[in-house]
Amino acid sequence: MASEEAEKNYSGDQIQVLEGLEAVRKRPGMYIGTTSSRGLHHLVYEIVDNSVDEALAGFCKNISVTINEGNSVTVQDDGRGIPVDINHKTGKRAIELVFTVLHAGGKFGGGGYKVSGGLHGVGASVVNALSLWLDVKVRREGKIYEQRYERGKICYPLKEIGTCELSDTGSEITFQPDPEIFTETTQFDFDILTARLREMAFLTRGLTIRLCDERPGQEQEKVFHYEGGITEFVEYLNRSKTPLYPKVVHCEGLKEGVYVDVAFQHNDGYNEIVDCFVNNVNTPEGGMHLTGFRNALTRTFNDYAKKNKIIKDSEQPLSGDDIREGLTAIVSVKLEDPQFEGQTKQKLGNTIARTAVDSVVSSQLTLFLEQNPDIAKAICDKSLLAQRAREAARKARDLTRRKTALENTALPGKLADCSDPDPSHCEIFIVEGDSAGGSAKTARSRATQAILPLRGKILNVEKARLDHVLENAEIRAMITAFGTGIHDDFDISKLRYNRIIIMTDADVDGAHIATLLLTFLYRFMPDLIRQGHVFLAKPPLYRIEKNKKVWYAYSDDELNQIMTDIGRDQNNKVQRYKGLGEMDAEQLWETTMDPDHRILLRVNMDDDDEADVDVTFSTLMGDKVEPRREFIEQNAKFVKNLDI
Repeated sequence: MASEEAEKNYSGDQIQVLEGLEAVRKRPGMYIGTTSSRGLHHLVYEIVDNSVDEALAGFCKNISVTINEGNSVTVQDDGRGIPVDINHKTGKRAIELVFTVLHAGGKFGGGGYKVSGGLHGVGASVVNALSLWLDVKVRREGKIYEQRYERGKICYPLKEIGTCELSDTGSEITFQPDPEIFTETTQFDFDILTARLREMAFLTRGLTIRLCDERPGQEQEKVFHYEGGITEFVEYLNRSKTPLYPKVVHCEGLKEGVYVDVAFQHNDGYNEIVDCFVNNVNTPEGGMHLTGFRNALTRTFNDYAKKNKIIKDSEQPLSGDDIREGLTAIVSVKLEDPQFEGQTKQKLGNTIARTAVDSVVSSQLTLFLEQNPDIAKAICDKSLLAQRAREAARKARDLTRRKTALENTALPGKLADCSDPDPSHCEIFIVEGDSAGGSAKTARSRATQAILPLRGKILNVEKARLDHVLENAEIRAMITAFGTGIHDDFDISKLRYNRIIIMTDADVDGAHIATLLLTFLYRFMPDLIRQGHVFLAKPPLYRIEKNKKVWYAYSDDELNQIMTDIGRDQNNKVQRYKGLGEMDAEQLWETTMDPDHRILLRVNMDDDDEADVDVTFSTLMGDKVEPRREFIEQNAKFVKNLDI
């Protein structure tokens, strides 16, 4: 209970008011989500978004993003240039308002932008507030202007520094992230920027985005330009899969002020990938535009199938899930005043987007199917196979649902469960092989640690339909043990363990098994990954013994350091672990399972990463060999300490 003294002292003077950009520096997470690497890269996206808005308005063709020596970033475009004239309402120059005042910009009416990805108009000012320094140059009306800011504050008034051609317009912004804010890292990752900028280029047909890294030893450059727009986006996402038909279906039109741009193509796989965007902003939870697309797809294909006697009037219609099996699609809409559910723009709420997408896709898809009967039949045949498989999977799915004891369905017999009834305290180790499983069962803390040993390599779910997946005993055991169900039945509130820990050998087979398990979790229970419940255990590679003292090394570098520290002589005994089964229970506990000493790697996946994550799993676990070989060649440099 609060003291009377504290209650008396609580007054209006204690309410803190943060002025201007001071609020951003005080609570940066409220504006960019996090001050980790993800938030750091978000600064670049905010500035690039402004340039893309110029492109959407028809005034920008080229954007250049450069990581400079010293790790500052420069974003340059050939748009109209940020206005530099006096704003009569405030008496300040417009450019100063853009960089120093929250919710100031051309996105709040007045005809600056008809569509814009920046909903709140805080981008440029937030980047300025979180930067050690920021320089802006503007080419406009034949003149070049410059201004500098340090930690959000103006260093000097806007000044004219030169002249240029009247046709030479645009903005150039260079900023250095503030290490006081980004304490985890201020180093930009070229690959992270590549993924986001490629996506922006796909969504803005005809726009050229150039990304350069000028840091010593890291020099590289990539250029993104796609005249095909989202049609090429679908081809990119499907590049590691086998398309069911050669053409990407493209539907485009303007309906009730909403610009609709949809592209899709089926492949011979079984997973659905639909990425949705509003004014180039990703909406990972979909919304009205996704609903409109799905409604149009289901109705149009059923109408076509019945009209052409592919299914009879008396037969069960195709479900949306049947039709979308193996579908890769991009749904992009552009509209004024988008309304999102929640601050994070996760889901579009404008009902007009649903009717617009439904109308455009229905009319254009109907025409496409009539003109391309071979493609229409291929999709319908695949959907009918999916329908039959779905019926077969229904019984198999029932086997994976956790029943009550009265229904005589127990947890898997091979599972050594823990005794603590509180899931937040519990964790389950998915262990490769019975030998390691036996050691783990002996080593574990029985109250909070469960062990589920797997026999061999599980089914590659990337190449299997749901009915075959659910026939696999190892997969059924995991689904039953976790308790959440899968797909539409998934309910994370029923998760029986706070941590799901994959524990495999540190060799090629172990890495393959871990990848198979991650593929299963990503395809059937992705929220376990999104919400941070999935981990990889990191067992040691070496055991070093000298004069009855023992050290463990988790890498070759760590081994060399230990050997240097203890001295290299004949008394050293170095054991290279070939697998978990070589450890006794005590060694496995103290190196890999003891919460006070072990190393766990959390498997992370941001919404921004999902398109690339999906491509990665398709590349590694799909049928095509060439994309997999290219991936391995490009990423082999990151693989260390595998027993090959």
